[in-house]
Amino acid sequence: MKVVIASSEAVPFSKTGGLADVASALSKALAQSGHDVTLIVPYYSSLQTGAKGSPEIVPTGTSVDADVGPKRSTANVLRSQLSGSNVTVLLIDCPEYFGRNGLYQEDGVDYDDNCARFVFFSRAVMESIRVLKLSPDVIHANDWQTGLIPVLLDAEYRNRDDLAETASVFTIHNMAFQGQFWHWDMLLTGLDWDYFNWQQMEFFNHLNLLKSGVVFAEMVTTVSPTYAKEIQTEEFGFGLHDVLSAKADSLVGVLNGVDTEIWNPEKDPALVENYSADSVFAGKAACKTNLQKTVGLPVRDDAPLFGIISRMTDQKGFDLLEHSVGDILNSEAQLCVLGSGEAHWEHFFENLAQMHPQQVAATIGFDDKLAHQIEAGADIFLMPSRFEPCGLNQMYSLLYGTVPIVRSVGGLADSVVNATEDNLANGTATGFQFSDYTHLALSEQIHRALEIYRDAPKWQQIMSTGMRQDWSWSRSAQTYARVYERAIKNVRLATCQ
Repeated sequence: MKVVIASSEAVPFSKTGGLADVASALSKALAQSGHDVTLIVPYYSSLQTGAKGSPEIVPTGTSVDADVGPKRSTANVLRSQLSGSNVTVLLIDCPEYFGRNGLYQEDGVDYDDNCARFVFFSRAVMESIRVLKLSPDVIHANDWQTGLIPVLLDAEYRNRDDLAETASVFTIHNMAFQGQFWHWDMLLTGLDWDYFNWQQMEFFNHLNLLKSGVVFAEMVTTVSPTYAKEIQTEEFGFGLHDVLSAKADSLVGVLNGVDTEIWNPEKDPALVENYSADSVFAGKAACKTNLQKTVGLPVRDDAPLFGIISRMTDQKGFDLLEHSVGDILNSEAQLCVLGSGEAHWEHFFENLAQMHPQQVAATIGFDDKLAHQIEAGADIFLMPSRFEPCGLNQMYSLLYGTVPIVRSVGGLADSVVNATEDNLANGTATGFQFSDYTHLALSEQIHRALEIYRDAPKWQQIMSTGMRQDWSWSRSAQTYARVYERAIKNVRLATCQ
């Protein structure tokens, strides 16, 4: 298949979150499976460092025009390639819209022209496909920033012979971000006002670009099977649960994969000692000692070491951790925290580390090397999220033999097998889950994990089972290929009618 993937970010060109990792990793995995893949992203010129090892970006000699309301702007189309693959990357270079210091905001404030910026990007994607004669079988759009693409394909490009049977697939990475703008921004799309209705692009008198992508795409995916069910409920649907329920027959949850070229304890350069499932006990012991030294905790092999790597927001369950951290301290365990976000939570962990320097270390900010060292050196990983579409750190933890404690939502429920007595007995347990969003439920699992930690054979079985799971992107890419085939079939059936 010929596949075009459109995303507002992709590593190593730009990143604010997991979308960037997914866009690149999925593109590479699809290409490795034999598909012809082109990835299209904005060119955020201020983010390109030109440092050694950065991907080469060259002009294509092609430019495209795209209208945002009555205003026409021109973008140069640049070309690069994803390292270690034959994935072509096209970058849409328009400094007016993308020559900023941030992707979506600065100093915590969204750019006030975000709607115009990503209307332009969506139109530039479609024009690049047309001008460069890519003729894809599938256009795969991601999140609200590209939600207009399925609409444009259906409304303006379907009558072209080379796009007549092109299918659109739209992936929701997080329902919390929908691209809602006031109703007059509908004018920026250049589409007829007839599309601004409750069944298509309108949402409580606002333009909703996420909803637009959902409604017009042949297939809709999200990033885990459980999340696909959750977003059809009022609790997790953020107002769009009825829209998603109406698309239930064409809504599929595909659990994200892990880039095992980057996250692999057998060859991770950040680790003081590499290890596999067969050598995990000696390897992790060395990595734990190194982590304790690195963050300034006393070197104690007898103390269970908890790890947290996270954005510090309420979504990640930090209100539960605030009440349950005493269970860790009272057990004489240690806690190593890495992350940044809301000031309240940054200050909370900074103060906790100052008050308990023998047990708590907190690094505010992001340090990629330290993130790898925490995954390898910690015994237990905490991820008690309020909601979690997919999550990656719990999968990194499993690969590194670090046993996760998670709330059973979204991808956390799909990737961690709870250490019930039955699952321990049959050798399938990989971690600990709790359902109720209460600190008492979290505390119960912390105590249970500490209890089993002291039972070395059981703990080693849990570690080993987790490490032997397949979280590779090749698994996820196979599922996406089947989704693409369904989308293509849907278009062809509609064409025949």
